[in-house]
Amino acid sequence: MHDKDDSDDFEQMSSAPARKKGPSLKMRAVGLLSRREHSRIELARKLAPHTDPDNPAELESVLDALERENWLSNERFAQSLVHRRAPRKGAALVVQELRQHGLPDEQVAQISEQLKETEVQRARSVWQRKFNRPPADRADYARQFRFLASRGFSPDCLRRILGELDDAL
Repeated sequence: MHDKDDSDDFEQMSSAPARKKGPSLKMRAVGLLSRREHSRIELARKLAPHTDPDNPAELESVLDALERENWLSNERFAQSLVHRRAPRKGAALVVQELRQHGLPDEQVAQISEQLKETEVQRARSVWQRKFNRPPADRADYARQFRFLASRGFSPDCLRRILGELDDAL
């Protein structure tokens, strides 16, 4: 049979105060940063659902601590993003993505200049992987142009690449 003391123990255990669920905010942030670089704004957005609604300053203090301890760096994030995107995308798309992540305008402008220096070379590489043949006619020229433009390469850059091949059209 059931002893009355056993049921009292159960009630005492269930009435214990609720603990904070899951890892701490800083541990979550370090976990995210260990997988890949994040911008400060992106990390704040990902951590926001896990913050204590009674303490909104907690998130900012955690982000500040991560920057002091060099876990979080907008510069490293920018380099990582450029390294991942630039071989297949034009300067316009990479710069747009950097701005979406809230990077400072000075840093974005500097990266934009660096990307523009190599844009023709990168666009030619993308064109060779996709087409590797001159356009057969005007429709093919337009199709190749649209494809490269959708990747964020500038029209001047595309005219240089496809214009070199356009002599017979």
